[in-house]
Amino acid sequence: MEFLIYFALILIIPIWAQSKVKKTYKKYSKEPISSAMSGAEVARKILDDNGLYNVAVEEVRGHLTDHYDPRSKVIRLSSDNFHGRSAAGAAVAAHEVGHAIQDAQDYAFLKFRSALVPVASFGSNASIFLIIGGLLLNMTGLYLAGVVFFTAAVLFQLVTLPVEFDASNRAMGQMVSSGIIRNDEERKTKKVLNAAAMTYVAAAIVALLELLRFVLMFTGMGEE
Repeated sequence: MEFLIYFALILIIPIWAQSKVKKTYKKYSKEPISSAMSGAEVARKILDDNGLYNVAVEEVRGHLTDHYDPRSKVIRLSSDNFHGRSAAGAAVAAHEVGHAIQDAQDYAFLKFRSALVPVASFGSNASIFLIIGGLLLNMTGLYLAGVVFFTAAVLFQLVTLPVEFDASNRAMGQMVSSGIIRNDEERKTKKVLNAAAMTYVAAAIVALLELLRFVLMFTGMGEE
């Protein structure tokens, strides 16, 4: 019964978070903001207001594929947000600029997350094979190595949380101070940013639950 509850949780939590994002984004992508600026214009204005003239703003294919590339110094906005003039588009664009500002200011958690990328990437890919191998061969050392690598991937998920929340906080402040939205429009953009943040919270919760399960299984191996 416990395993059924566990698997239900790791399936339902991310599905619920993604559903919340899609629903909120769809709603506020139809609501305009007083400045009537497109996402591309929002990003460019905030970048210029912060002296980040070297950061480009580009359109990218896909739906909600928006991201900041710290290596190329480029903010890439999905077509709907690049051209759209809505509360959702403005919020997403401002959030990605928040990451660019973090990068320019050497925000500690962003630097730490960037340093974790290669280890976390390897850990998320290799850990499951090491864990399964350890279980099949009854090799606690191999299993433990898998848990250690998986822990690195979980750490990446946890460090992502302050990075994303900080970027959203910066986005809200920048949109108000730059005159992109009025004070009475903050509620719209906050709802979009909060819904997006829940996807990262959900991912962190699922990762922690998985890690807990692996640790408990390791404890059981030691008792055999």
